[in-house]
Amino acid sequence: MKKVITYGTFDLLHVGHINILRRAKEYGDYLIVAISSDEFNAIKHKEAYYSFEQRKAILEAIQYVDEVIPEHNWEQKVQDVEKHEVDVFVMGDDWKGKFDFLKDYCEVVYLPRTVGISTTQIKEDLNGKANNG
Repeated sequence: MKKVITYGTFDLLHVGHINILRRAKEYGDYLIVAISSDEFNAIKHKEAYYSFEQRKAILEAIQYVDEVIPEHNWEQKVQDVEKHEVDVFVMGDDWKGKFDFLKDYCEVVYLPRTVGISTTQIKEDLNGKANNG
């Protein structure tokens, strides 16, 4: 079995998230999604609308996702790859080059992001609408 892993916050799920999960799953038979814990988001100064448990439940309902694990810190990626016997690490190309150190442990793939959508943009759009009426 070929295992794939990807990482993210996966808050305010949108078509860009679905696209990367679908495309990541195409690289193997089993997709693991590591999502930032609430505590890790706080360290990153990133505020998620949904709690870790809510985001985990949403991801577990997606047909491409086989397993959801917590991400507690930046350093755990090598441990996750080894522990879960991962063959392919997948991230969006906005992270291109940042995880090349994992090439010693598995294949590293950077996928193009879906153009025109991001969680940040959704939050800005919603905030703008709330402030304008």
